[in-house]
Amino acid sequence: MDIRTKTSKITLYGIFAALAMILSYVELQIPAFFAVPGMKLGLTNIVVVVALYVLGEKSAFFINLIRILVVSLLFGTVMSLWFSLAGGVLSTLIMILLKRCDKFSPVGVSAAGGITHNIGQIMIAMILLQTKFIVWYLPALWLSGVVSGVVIGIIGGIVCDHLKKATH
Repeated sequence: MDIRTKTSKITLYGIFAALAMILSYVELQIPAFFAVPGMKLGLTNIVVVVALYVLGEKSAFFINLIRILVVSLLFGTVMSLWFSLAGGVLSTLIMILLKRCDKFSPVGVSAAGGITHNIGQIMIAMILLQTKFIVWYLPALWLSGVVSGVVIGIIGGIVCDHLKKATH
């Protein structure tokens, strides 16, 4: 399949967005087993990383935004929408910038995305909850963001390699 045709791109957008929504739902079903509230695996970032490297920057941003909006409408609350938007938009923008530098692999880009997602969520929590004390969560969230970001980046890199081989 030639990913440059309009029909192919629309089809891939739909597939990627659906996959991201499914991974979001799966992640919601995983019980919180972390000591820090809000800590998650970030499975949907696999889709964002792959979209960034296979479909491009605008596509990755659009797919992530659609996923955030639809998942928040289906399974979330207004608060979860704000947290998802803050983390998702910030992390996607940072991943786009780092990919543009052409000095980072998908693993590095994904790890930075994991960290900045957490920063975005802490920032919005400070605003919405009107407290600075929540910033104490950052060290634990940074550690989890790096670890999950690296794992997600490895998986995303493998998927990208397979997709590139399959489309050429």
